[in-house]
Amino acid sequence: MSSVSLPRRFAFELTPEQFVWVARAAVACLIGIVATGATVRLTGSGLGCPHWPTCTTTHALPRGYHSDIEFANRVVSAVTIFATLALAVVAFRTPRAPRRLALAVFLGTLAQAPLGAVTVYYDLNPYLVISHLLLSLTVLGLGVLTLLFAHDGGASLPAIARAGGAALLVAIAVLVVTGTLSTAAGRFPGSNGVTVVRRLGNFHDAVWLHVRAVAAFGILFLLLAAWAWTRRHAWPWLVRGCAGLLAILLVQMGLGEFQYRTYGTVPWWVVVLHVALAAALFGWTVGLVARLWRPVEH
Repeated sequence: MSSVSLPRRFAFELTPEQFVWVARAAVACLIGIVATGATVRLTGSGLGCPHWPTCTTTHALPRGYHSDIEFANRVVSAVTIFATLALAVVAFRTPRAPRRLALAVFLGTLAQAPLGAVTVYYDLNPYLVISHLLLSLTVLGLGVLTLLFAHDGGASLPAIARAGGAALLVAIAVLVVTGTLSTAAGRFPGSNGVTVVRRLGNFHDAVWLHVRAVAAFGILFLLLAAWAWTRRHAWPWLVRGCAGLLAILLVQMGLGEFQYRTYGTVPWWVVVLHVALAAALFGWTVGLVARLWRPVEH
């Protein structure tokens, strides 16, 4: 009797509401790691702690400006890995939770560690840095889907809305890629801790391409928002979702304009804020598009 009841005693099951809280924490960590990773690069702290897990061969903890930043990023990375691990574990203890998505979020986050090591080993090669950031954004998108799919969804919206959402998803992908190219060609291309990494291309050419990607995204978004407004009584949540996206986009565009006009003197933390908002913009867009296929009734 005791051998049968023991597993039941230690078994636990979470409610969908509890799972949502864990998913929200994981998504917040995934946005945070984008910001701290950008801080490492933009402050030239890429090799602030050349050894792992200790900072150097003689000191376990950081000592100095660059090592403090690099070590802080490692701490946030560890917290993010544990947060996504918790997400994957609780997904298997929650009825109807998106278990495969949660597992993919954890595995993608875990893959960041060896990719980061390779990036440092090759002295912050700009192509590896871009790959590192794009993987972070991909995992963030999966995290947002995990959060949304924790709820039972209703019938998808009309085909015209879903087609617009698909186009918007392609536009945000192009937007973030051109944004990484602009940063790699800009004033803060990164540093390996000793020498500045070579810039990737020409800044003005990269910005020229990025601005057009922003315009394409903005046009597609405004079309979707206008359609949502005409259907606001049927799907009021879609109008709220578009309003939230518009707010993030306007702040992001304002920061981008400020960066461009103060290119020679813009502080690094403004660029970090721009990158963090880009992650939020990407995550919100993924969530909004996903709701077009899987709306939630509230």
